[in-house]
Amino acid sequence: MNTSKVFLLLNGEPPKNLPKLSNYKVICATDGAYKYLKEKKITPHFISGDFDSLNDLPKDIEVIHTPNQEFTDFDKMLQILFDKGFKNIDVFGASGKEHDHFLGNLHTAIQWKEKLKLTFFDDYSQYFLADKKTEILNCDDKTISLVPFPEAKNIVTKGLQYSLKNENLTFGNRIGTRNKAIENTVEISFKTGEMFIFINH
Repeated sequence: MNTSKVFLLLNGEPPKNLPKLSNYKVICATDGAYKYLKEKKITPHFISGDFDSLNDLPKDIEVIHTPNQEFTDFDKMLQILFDKGFKNIDVFGASGKEHDHFLGNLHTAIQWKEKLKLTFFDDYSQYFLADKKTEILNCDDKTISLVPFPEAKNIVTKGLQYSLKNENLTFGNRIGTRNKAIENTVEISFKTGEMFIFINH
């Protein structure tokens, strides 16, 4: 398995500031997001999608046509990356614009949790699906939110202002938004369920 990182751009709100792309082994985008890279004069290694929003397909990069409407462009792109042997993927453009797409992208992340390591980035935060034991470094004084999807049980935290001690979070009942890191290293563990961790910049 190739452990080199992948930069993946989806067709949500594009980032105002791109990361250092030379740190990535592969740069790729869904068809709608490719327009943004083209405006920035960035040439990805490949793009994929049904290409219903692209009239003029590029000739100088790999184009992977994925017309199957049973899956989202994000899900199809993850399948391509998995088949190519990549595991660590930084995802940009997953939030913003239509909120149903954002929630759908979180749903897709859960479906791929056993096969891929996905970290999402936008202009305000980074977020990811938490492991049962998660350690976060360099987060002193940052705002950290714990969002169950839809439930996480027996949560224990260390290094947060409002600690959880073997407690449960359930979407629609109680979630853990806008907590504050009081130590540089935060530790979060839970027994069952799924939970996203949001770290504000």
